[in-house]
Amino acid sequence: MCGIVGLLIKTPELRHELGRMMLPMLLGMTERGPDSAGMAVYRDPVAPGRRKFSLYGADRSSRWPEVAAAARQALSGEEEFSACANHAILTSTVPVTDVASWLRNAFPDVHLLSVGRSIDLYKDVGSPADIASRYEFADFSGTHVVGHTRMATESAVTPAHAHPFTAGEDFCLVHNGSLSNPGSVRRRLELDGVEFDTDNDTEGACRYLYQRMCAGESLETALRHAFDDLDGFYTFLIGTKDELAIVRDAFSCKPAIVAETDDYVAVSSEYRSLAKLPGIRHAKLFEPMPEEIYVWRA
Repeated sequence: MCGIVGLLIKTPELRHELGRMMLPMLLGMTERGPDSAGMAVYRDPVAPGRRKFSLYGADRSSRWPEVAAAARQALSGEEEFSACANHAILTSTVPVTDVASWLRNAFPDVHLLSVGRSIDLYKDVGSPADIASRYEFADFSGTHVVGHTRMATESAVTPAHAHPFTAGEDFCLVHNGSLSNPGSVRRRLELDGVEFDTDNDTEGACRYLYQRMCAGESLETALRHAFDDLDGFYTFLIGTKDELAIVRDAFSCKPAIVAETDDYVAVSSEYRSLAKLPGIRHAKLFEPMPEEIYVWRA
């Protein structure tokens, strides 16, 4: 049992309220996922030639200046760097593969969480309230967020196993449920050269969808193939640079509810997580139908 939350702001003037509106949603899912939590926030994109790298380093808060200085010396020298607790964002013009290789060799204890022009990704172990406070979730601004509270059932409780999972650039996925064929999905992807960071079933689903999109499929087409290729019970919530999408399996035993107004679209595992949103009394409320794909664009 896990909790998923998502929020897309339609009204540009409200984007500075993204974190404040999202925080009660995330905390409302604490009982569904008390051991770890994460949040992907999508902001205005950086310039086309630049990429943001979200980094995690356990007990690294006092050593981030060392990482920043090393990055500027080893990479282009024009890197931007910001840090908060165990999380940091490195912005660079250097190709993604070169930055990843440098990081892996120079700081093997620092984990690369996400890459993209828009996405910043935070995840850690502990209670959702502690994590939200540690990384100042309430201060987030942007177009949309994808969040998750985890109750581990099939893999370890570590920051790497927490959701959201990412693949490629500006793509993330959170999952409530359990896949029954993650091993076969993983083996097929590994034959195509896809590398994995964990043994978590959700990572398999994330990389499966992104691999299909890299082959030229739209997100909607990739999800329709997933109905045939991914076995198990699931509600997936997905973020891209300009989209928020939700889909449930054919049985839809994993709960989800959507609230939509003129100002926002909000998604959660349970209504109680939506109850404090402004205008919720007048929102259009519905449960996503089985094997129906719902996509909203920022």
